[in-house]
Amino acid sequence: MRVHHLNCGSMMKIEATYDGPPPLHAVCHCLLVETDTEGLVLVESGLGRDDVRRPLESLDPEWTELAAPELDFAETALSQVERLGYAASDVRHIALTHLDVDHSGGLPDFPQARVHLMAAELDAALTEAPSRRYRPAHWAHGPRWQTYEENAGEEWAGFAGVRQLAGLGEEFLIVPLGGHSAGHAAVAVQDRGRWLVHAGDAYFYHREIAQDAPHSHPLMDIIQLDAQVDAELRVANQERLREVATRTDEFTVLNAHDPWDYLRLAGAGG
Repeated sequence: MRVHHLNCGSMMKIEATYDGPPPLHAVCHCLLVETDTEGLVLVESGLGRDDVRRPLESLDPEWTELAAPELDFAETALSQVERLGYAASDVRHIALTHLDVDHSGGLPDFPQARVHLMAAELDAALTEAPSRRYRPAHWAHGPRWQTYEENAGEEWAGFAGVRQLAGLGEEFLIVPLGGHSAGHAAVAVQDRGRWLVHAGDAYFYHREIAQDAPHSHPLMDIIQLDAQVDAELRVANQERLREVATRTDEFTVLNAHDPWDYLRLAGAGG
């Protein structure tokens, strides 16, 4: 098994809250996993080709103005899959932390894939009116949904209701991680004996889960606080992630948009 770290959508530039790192574009951090028997597994899908071609139709104008996406065709997941020598049909599974616009935009580029997510997230997306958060264009093609209930599953790393992804091996887990959206989750991938825990938007900035003087990013926090559906649950899950992140021999915790974590992990190959 091999894991690739992909940026599937550069957005507004942000500065670190401490001296040293240069300003960088926020990212849409996705994982592409080459498996031995189940083809490719994509964790998150970032912004897709339709978003780049027709942003005024596919994306919400207010979100686009706020996030300032670069809309680079070369950054879409499908373009990066093709550069690795694969086709869209080789992506058999897509695991999503949630259905926000910058996490689900690539779904139409992989119409044959089975799409894994929490049932509560899909219910919210299909019942709410189109918004900055949920864009029906991203699932108008009729994805092959595979949903998971929050009250099922086992305890894992201090989290309840954890399930193995259907049709995949024990190396792939979905971890309920509510607060940011109605059915937000993490996706965990076991790689070379350690777990990569993609926490989606459970936090936005690496210093939020730091052990010493944890703090959020002032600009990213505007988005985080505006989007949350359950502040208490979101903060509690951040605290659990902070504890998991201390176990560096077992876990690597990452989020969807922090560019410094993305560069560190992409450069190190995980």
